[in-house]
Amino acid sequence: MGPHPAVAAIRLAVRRTLTDLAVEAGVTFGAPVRAPRTRPEPVLALQAQGPSQDRTQATTLIGNARRHPSGLPRTPAAPGSPLVLVAVSGGADSMALATATAFEAPKLGLRVGAVTVDHGLQEGSAARALQVADRLRALGLDPVEAVAVRVGRQGGPENAAREARYAALDEAAERHRAVAVLLGHTRDDQAETVLMGLARGSGARSLAGMPAQKGRYRRPLLELDRAATRQACSAQSIPVWDDPHNTDPAYTRSRVRHEVLPVLEKHLGAGVVEALARTARLFRDDADALDQWAALAERDLRTAEGALDVGKLAELPSAVRRRVLRRAALRAGCPAGDLFARHLETVDLLVTGWRGQGPLHLPGGVEAARRCGTLVFRRQGD
Repeated sequence: MGPHPAVAAIRLAVRRTLTDLAVEAGVTFGAPVRAPRTRPEPVLALQAQGPSQDRTQATTLIGNARRHPSGLPRTPAAPGSPLVLVAVSGGADSMALATATAFEAPKLGLRVGAVTVDHGLQEGSAARALQVADRLRALGLDPVEAVAVRVGRQGGPENAAREARYAALDEAAERHRAVAVLLGHTRDDQAETVLMGLARGSGARSLAGMPAQKGRYRRPLLELDRAATRQACSAQSIPVWDDPHNTDPAYTRSRVRHEVLPVLEKHLGAGVVEALARTARLFRDDADALDQWAALAERDLRTAEGALDVGKLAELPSAVRRRVLRRAALRAGCPAGDLFARHLETVDLLVTGWRGQGPLHLPGGVEAARRCGTLVFRRQGD
């Protein structure tokens, strides 16, 4: 009998992502090699070998104590194989992802590790992070780290925690030379992100939601809903931890999840989450095309001093022009999470509605000013 449908769906999604990573890493595909069972206890015999003996087969067999929750023995990838890290909070989404990755990655010649981040925002969080790390090691993931971070206050608690988390994941990925970091965001998370972007009025890029791939980060589960991850963990008897912050109305995402989306589904019918996720995909295609146009346009209108030619800016369609302005603001030091559409609309008036306005102050201590037919972005005090 095959695995539970939710387990199979998650494994398939993970397999697709890992296959792409294996190709990018230049891994040669092939069937796992298992040692012939010429003796009744081959695993014990391998474990008894001394350091001077041939241990090549030790990397192709694994004992019953390290079996995967599926009950099938796993053949680990050879030492030195490309490493994939999984970001794990201990919740159903990330635990389902870690479990599926531990099952699929060795077949493709990839090693699997994990990082769990302790934000230090709840009592007992350090002990909980260590408990999650132990569960991951029991699944056979290696290396596994529980990393404590200090969460600042800039941009609100959710944004500050996110910044600290990604900084820790980036550092771990660099240190272990991981080819990718997998994140457990689901279709429900995508729908919530789109609604939050809509409420902020942040434009098409925000409505495009989270990308399936950005830099080292991959999100294999974006096409699956949150219920599937819970079902998968239940079917495999994987313990999960429910973060109380996920139900705390003090957090915007929690209110969207437990108050806004249920109201929309009640009055608009089922399928709202799927429709919002589909909207994100459509917006992403459009936003990617406009971003490419903006990148080419910026190259043509930037002056030798690094300023932007106002005359050439004015000739661009507004959607492209504001993307050029955003790129320039980010390059000058504006935090991406704090730069909203209203900021860019104000800067745009320096191009399209010039009446002698003075410099504009943007997030991150960046100043935008019009001077001698050019637009200049710089940090205040530079």
